[in-house]
Amino acid sequence: MCRTGIGARGARPFVSGFREPGKGQQQLIPNVLTIAGTDPTGGAGIQADLKAFSAQGAYGMSAVTAVVAQNTRGVRRFVALDPAFVLEQIASVFEDVRVDAVKIGMVANAGIAEAIARGLDEYARCPVVLDPVMVATSGDHLLADDAVAAVRELLVPRSTVITPNLPEAAVLADLPARPDDVDAMYEALPALRRLGADWVLLKGGHLGGETSTDILDGERTVELTAPRVDTVNDHGTGCTLSAAIAARLPRQDAVESVRAAKAYLTAALQRSEELDVGGGRGPVHHFHELWDAAARRPEREEAIR
Repeated sequence: MCRTGIGARGARPFVSGFREPGKGQQQLIPNVLTIAGTDPTGGAGIQADLKAFSAQGAYGMSAVTAVVAQNTRGVRRFVALDPAFVLEQIASVFEDVRVDAVKIGMVANAGIAEAIARGLDEYARCPVVLDPVMVATSGDHLLADDAVAAVRELLVPRSTVITPNLPEAAVLADLPARPDDVDAMYEALPALRRLGADWVLLKGGHLGGETSTDILDGERTVELTAPRVDTVNDHGTGCTLSAAIAARLPRQDAVESVRAAKAYLTAALQRSEELDVGGGRGPVHHFHELWDAAARRPEREEAIR
């Protein structure tokens, strides 16, 4: 499923180092690398990715592309790291650790996109999930204008799954207008698929309405619909969804991974009101299931005594 290097449609197949255990063997925990920017309030970026990895049963690792001064109210500014240093971080992980999946988030500029592409070609033999982050939930821009072409030409063809929302899809595929209904989403899919990723998850969250419809298109086309959650706590939803998909891809196919990740995000949105983080658009509850289990543990321990 993973695409790295150049070949048919811009990529070549891989053989992952991850293996499901045989009978009597210990269950392997996948190692997943996020390449993205930071969020000091913990709701988006690398911090959200690492939480989502853990919640989905994966071991998380990170390479930082940009240090971002942001909170739930918006982005103040960001400092992009030197592309050579981003590549050095990627190399330091791959040269020591088995990497079973990669998630790419905030790229920041063309130089970093080029560094990531070089790192994927050099090292990655695993699924790659690209969340083409261009604008934060707050509306602040996180990608330089010169980087759009680099993301489109260098990173999309090297990806197993890309997860654009509707505005990002319009930019990536150079559409005349942003899709404004589900029919328009279907019409946009061929142009997005021609960019070279194995699978396109086109997210319809911007459409509004009582339900949220996403379309996954690749070897087959699957429409995924969930109830829309009425909450302002949607900071980092794109990061969380793409990270959850990456955490599941070493163990499941793309359709199963996306279904499970969408269900996880929906529950995390529904439970987000349990958190009290910031005065703007708060984060989702990444650990809603784990914290429930932790809360029940004292009851079980008491029953054993």
